[in-house]
Amino acid sequence: MTDASSPSLPYRPNVGAMIFHADGRIFIARRTDMPGAGGPLSEGTWQCPQGGIDAGEDPQKAVLREVAEEIGTDKVRILAEHPEWITYDLPQHLIGRALGGKYRGQTQKWFALAFEGTDADIRLDAQTPAEFDAWQWIELATLPQQNVGFKKPIYERLVQDFAQFAKPRA
Repeated sequence: MTDASSPSLPYRPNVGAMIFHADGRIFIARRTDMPGAGGPLSEGTWQCPQGGIDAGEDPQKAVLREVAEEIGTDKVRILAEHPEWITYDLPQHLIGRALGGKYRGQTQKWFALAFEGTDADIRLDAQTPAEFDAWQWIELATLPQQNVGFKKPIYERLVQDFAQFAKPRA
């Protein structure tokens, strides 16, 4: 097993989507590779959509692609891009197991997105196999408690940085 601080393991470039409903709540979904599904991430179940950036891909295009792939909708528009890349390390017990065993963590570019569709526009079965098996709209302040423990500091920061979007839109 490689040490998480090993420079031989890079960070995976990734985008994250905090999707805001018109009423100010945010979208989260339950991963299929979490508890009960045999995957390595067993500390929690819910997260915002996120995924890898393809080589040469623009992060704005990547976040829209990931949303379309993971939750089957293009009914979103970008409200804001977080000004910084946010990096985290995987816990030691996940090194060599999560993220295909090739990364020590992820460096993420987060976006606030406005959802401009209806609940019927969300299709978790848009990709096979589906990454998520359930979804819900939640209050932004409750997000950090919904996620895996090692990502909690990231979500706490995003709650503060994107709080301006957690209000009803006209």
